[in-house]
Amino acid sequence: MDIKYFKLIQTITKEGNIANSSEKLFLTQSALSHQLKELEDRLGFKVFYRTRNKWKLTEEGVELHKIANKVLHTIEQGFNTIKQIKAGSKGVIKVSTECYSFYQGLPGFIQKMEILYPDIEVDLILEATHQPISKLLSKEIDIAIVTSKPSADLLSSTKLFEDEIFAIMHKENVFNKLEHINEIDFENVHLIIHSFPLETVSVYEQFLKPNKITPIKISAIPLTEVSLEMVNANMGVMCMPKWALKSIKISEDLVFKRIGKHGLKRSHYLVVRKEDKNKKYINDFISNFKEGFLD
Repeated sequence: MDIKYFKLIQTITKEGNIANSSEKLFLTQSALSHQLKELEDRLGFKVFYRTRNKWKLTEEGVELHKIANKVLHTIEQGFNTIKQIKAGSKGVIKVSTECYSFYQGLPGFIQKMEILYPDIEVDLILEATHQPISKLLSKEIDIAIVTSKPSADLLSSTKLFEDEIFAIMHKENVFNKLEHINEIDFENVHLIIHSFPLETVSVYEQFLKPNKITPIKISAIPLTEVSLEMVNANMGVMCMPKWALKSIKISEDLVFKRIGKHGLKRSHYLVVRKEDKNKKYINDFISNFKEGFLD
């Protein structure tokens, strides 16, 4: 049954006659009379008793009016819910990470989000890199991507994935002869990192520092492509996960060497404030990030 008939029954009942209903429904009296006759012919019973000044519901019409009220109320509630959902889908998300590796893939992911969710604006906050948790707590950013799960009670963490960091070197590098690189081997390595401080460099913080090893030379080069050129010239070794280099053409002269006998692995977490966890636009970002960042 078409919604227009329910609106017709509800309006005539409220207004008491077809003349007033015509104004409310923005239709001519003739059009309303035609709709009502069409409805009664379809149902096989009269909905209203017609009098000159007041229209009254028939016994069947009373029941139909109850149905009309329920249906229209349900529809109104549904649209209100949709409006609330839509309102919750719109927002600005400020993102940062403690690891520069993520900046190799984040712009492409953000571009996907712009297409799928035009009402969600995602901003990369580069100045919060290396200190995303403190920036998250101070509400300067909304999402932090880190390699260790924070313990703060105000935060909620979602484990994203585990990756492995490899030592990247030229095939003529002396360490290429080894099955894997041990801690002590790094004492004689020119280590190329993205930036200081060393505490933000996974290979140092998780592998070298616990063993009190410091490379003979450490250079910070913020551009991955330049770092790879230096490695390709056999001027040093850099350490990164393979996925972070998927958009870059790698020279055939470069090799990936496992760090430690069992490899240097780490877990990545996406962290938000608990108070924001149930916001729909935040959840839309998280679910898409988990599914699509590494695609």
